[in-house]
Amino acid sequence: MAKLIYSAIASLDGYVEDESGGFEWAAPDEEVHAFVNDLERPVGTYLCGRRMYETMAYWETAEASAEEQAAVARDYAAIWRAAEKVVFSRTLEDVSGERTRIERSFESDAVRAMKESAERDLSVGGSELAAQAIAAGLVDELHLYLVPIVVGAGKRALPEGRRLGLELLDEDRFESGFVHLHYRLSV
Repeated sequence: MAKLIYSAIASLDGYVEDESGGFEWAAPDEEVHAFVNDLERPVGTYLCGRRMYETMAYWETAEASAEEQAAVARDYAAIWRAAEKVVFSRTLEDVSGERTRIERSFESDAVRAMKESAERDLSVGGSELAAQAIAAGLVDELHLYLVPIVVGAGKRALPEGRRLGLELLDEDRFESGFVHLHYRLSV
């Protein structure tokens, strides 16, 4: 069975967005971006909420300015476009990307069936959707990329008020001060 993996870039104090909704402070440098690409390469399906999809839709057309982009960004664009995308949204009318469909609600049984039938791993993106998947016991692994910044408030990377048992599988440090922590969720 495929794994469902939640990956998030977060401030050291655990936020994916600051109080004003900004996340420009989370932009990875080339070293971190290349590392992320290698971890994302095996993903066959991305599950995301509307806001995450709207942010990530950039990668659908990123090659239009390919000469301006670093090779690592072009590589990620190819990874993103090759994968299936499922967008969970009650309000989104249409999606622009290929291999992308809309689901009106997060149904844990349907996601469990996706995991069971998938040949490649799935990734859940966006902290709110990930919180639903974690609550349903569907998330198998967690990749946290910690940015060397404290933002003080905002949208949390991990669900508040929920205890999670975690087994550290790997850790990586980068010159920029980013730290990658790879965990298996244990029940």
